[in-house]
Amino acid sequence: MTLTLDNRSQNKESSLTQALRQIQQLNSKIAVLEQQHQDYMQKQQSLIAAIAEICVSPIQEVQALRILIYRGEAACRQYLRSVLVKQRKNS
Repeated sequence: MTLTLDNRSQNKESSLTQALRQIQQLNSKIAVLEQQHQDYMQKQQSLIAAIAEICVSPIQEVQALRILIYRGEAACRQYLRSVLVKQRKNS
């Protein structure tokens, strides 16, 4: 009887230890995701500032934002470079 109780206690302990380890792993993953989100937000904010600075018309700004939303950061940066090239050619 004592052996059975000891086994049950050990099983409960190992289950709790395993649950604690899983919680710690999830917390680590959450911390990584939060950092990635912060990095993403900083990039987006700097890109939006660049859009406001580079684009000379509201239509260009809207186009840049649409590209950012639907095609991503790289495509938006490419569009902004093309806007800068056109501006240099026109001046």
